[in-house]
Amino acid sequence: MAFCANCGSSVDGRFCQKCGAPVGVPGAAPAAPGPTPGVSPVPQPHAPVVAPSVGMTDNMAGALCYLFGFITGILFLVLAPYNQDRNIRFHAFQSIFLSIAWVALEIVAAIFSAILIHIPILGALMTGLLYLVIGLGAFIMWLYMMFKTYNGEKIVLPVIGPMAEKQAGV
Repeated sequence: MAFCANCGSSVDGRFCQKCGAPVGVPGAAPAAPGPTPGVSPVPQPHAPVVAPSVGMTDNMAGALCYLFGFITGILFLVLAPYNQDRNIRFHAFQSIFLSIAWVALEIVAAIFSAILIHIPILGALMTGLLYLVIGLGAFIMWLYMMFKTYNGEKIVLPVIGPMAEKQAGV
């Protein structure tokens, strides 16, 4: 059942039986409410004013730069509204450089584990522990960077942070 936007009463048809305002007709303005003798006015519910949203906030875009590493970093460097923001560019470059550092660390760990694997039992344990520490550290760092960036904090990592600031023009 439809309700009149003007007076709030239930409507069956295209016009309100109480105030005469058109209902469900696009572009039609409601009729001016006239005082009805013996009837108190019904308070109108006010719809909240919602601002139109365009894109996403800077902290959300910065956090999403870290989501899939260099893929989302490159994506936010290419997308038009985000590649003009220096803060988002910084997080995109830092995400790319962090991904490259993790890949380099994995290569070093693979070389080191190839040497360690020749030690009978201790080598396998050390290799497993090495990959566990690297994987867990990378996961914690990934969560930390996304969380802090989403909360609006700018974390500049020791070696790659200044390089990212230089690239982003911060």
